[in-house]
Amino acid sequence: DHSMTILVLITVLVFYIIMMIVLNSCLNRNIMEGQEVETFWTVIPALLLIFIAFPSLRLLYLMDEVEGSNLTLKSVGHQWYWSYEYSDFIDVEFDSFMLPDDDQIFRLLDVDNRVVLPWGVQVRVLITAADVLHSWAMPSMGLKMDAVPGRINQVTLLMNRPGLYFGQCSEICGANHS
Repeated sequence: DHSMTILVLITVLVFYIIMMIVLNSCLNRNIMEGQEVETFWTVIPALLLIFIAFPSLRLLYLMDEVEGSNLTLKSVGHQWYWSYEYSDFIDVEFDSFMLPDDDQIFRLLDVDNRVVLPWGVQVRVLITAADVLHSWAMPSMGLKMDAVPGRINQVTLLMNRPGLYFGQCSEICGANHS
């Protein structure tokens, strides 16, 4: 292979350079000038990064916490349709299929059964898949969450004004679904 030849050449070149540095008699290995400055340049940025990393990681995990949701919507991705379930008050389940292109509707966006959610209410959406990878998305709300078989992901949704928001599957998972 061409790539293997290039890798062997690079490896031989690096090995040659390392051997020349090790075997060089002009190199004085006892020089310790600037040891304090090098330690300072190494330790201070490392401490700064640690100081920034711990609160950031805590905040990253707190962003996924869902507290005080008033409504839960379960969304299951199937090839070529989505299943939805409202399970907080009464069990309501339905499938949502994309409408064909020949209807006078929004092309590749409109569905036969729309999800209706209240505005001004914190909604928790549980997202999973039944068969292959999907990606539940509402671009106008800035939401996108992967739907993985065997795993339940959750996202919080709060609509500040009423309207018609279109969702889609952002994963190429079938002819009538992308």
